[in-house]
Amino acid sequence: MQIFNILWVVLFVIIISIKQINQYQKGVKFTFGKYSGLMEPGWRLVFPIIQSYQKVDIRIKAVDVPDQNAITRDNVTVKVNAVIYYKVSDANKAVIEVEDFRYAISQYAQTTMRNIVGEVTLDELLSSRDKIAERIREIVDKETDAWGLKVQNVELKDVSLPAEMERTIGKQAEAEREKRAVIINSEGELAASQNIAKAAEMLSKTPGALHLRTLQSINDMSSDQSNTVVYMVPVEALKALEGFADKKKQQTT
Repeated sequence: MQIFNILWVVLFVIIISIKQINQYQKGVKFTFGKYSGLMEPGWRLVFPIIQSYQKVDIRIKAVDVPDQNAITRDNVTVKVNAVIYYKVSDANKAVIEVEDFRYAISQYAQTTMRNIVGEVTLDELLSSRDKIAERIREIVDKETDAWGLKVQNVELKDVSLPAEMERTIGKQAEAEREKRAVIINSEGELAASQNIAKAAEMLSKTPGALHLRTLQSINDMSSDQSNTVVYMVPVEALKALEGFADKKKQQTT
């Protein structure tokens, strides 16, 4: 009878000692308070009283870094937020080396982001967000490697500027567009003048070309009946005609 009772007690202890570790988890086991091994996915035995364990999720996690007020190198106040993607690469370190690795990586990422933003100008922050995010990732990944964490990626989600600075940037962008419009217009006028000069040179070198061009222009204008064409005749031509008429009159008399 006593053996039967002992067997029941042993069976009961074994049953309550069975712990399940899921495929996306690791288990860190402690025996008498000391680290005694890493538990792989499946059913594992953790004897009560003398042993304890802690599950660690090894899937990729996303940490939303809240808005951080920072001052850029050119003394512009901005508000920046980001998101960090990381995973636990070493469950032992994540449990033993740091009390709460989720809180720790969030706080360290906030500090790093403020420091990096303070090292760049506003133009660099707006135009090189990918490079700045990569610098943040490298720094955070290097520091958290001792905590058993691996930072996969860092993305800057938004960069907010004061209202006064937004208006100033809008005016600057408008001035840049006007500048490009003036440059393009002047380049077009320069190209047109060069082409006109070449055309005039070719017309002057070809006999009769100027008269043909004049007649073509008159023909183009006369296609519309609402237009009135006034053709200017040179004074020399009129004098030549008058002289020809006087000479013919003298011959008849």
